Amino acid sequence: MNYGELHSANDPWRVTFSRRLAHTPEHVWEAITEPEHLDAWFPTRIVGDRAAGAPMRFEFRNGEGDDFEGEMLVFEPPRQLALRWGDEVVRFDIRPDGDGSVLDVDVSFDDKGKAARDAAGWHVCLDNLGAHLDDASTLDGQDEKNRWKSVHEHYVSMFPAEAATIGPPEGM
Repeated sequence: MNYGELHSANDPWRVTFSRRLAHTPEHVWEAITEPEHLDAWFPTRIVGDRAAGAPMRFEFRNGEGDDFEGEMLVFEPPRQLALRWGDEVVRFDIRPDGDGSVLDVDVSFDDKGKAARDAAGWHVCLDNLGAHLDDASTLDGQDEKNRWKSVHEHYVSMFPAEAATIGPPEGM
């Protein structure tokens, strides 16, 4: 399993993920930018122009949390996307790799206590992205909550104690 890595030497704290995908960079780009694809894996709807500097609004589909504001920081098809997602900065970098691509995701945040919680959340999102790209309807028959709990346990055990002081989001 491709787990994320915690980088805590400097502020802000960061969790990074790298996923090899059997899809072209252009196909991965569509999946991380177009609404009909985002609905399959991204935790919120993204409302706003797809352009650097554009204000964004992130809306939960089923009322899981309060909607919040952000900004598109970088939009360079089909290789780089960065956005301010509330208080976090999420960066997606896509590079060709043989007949597929590698997606690197970097999530930076100030509150180190939520590192394990958020790493588990992004981990599940990226699993969902991979499944969506592969046209898979399920991931090992597990529902999202059980997958989150499983990977969260790993991150809690692997990250320092101060990176796991904030528990699961509501409903998990």
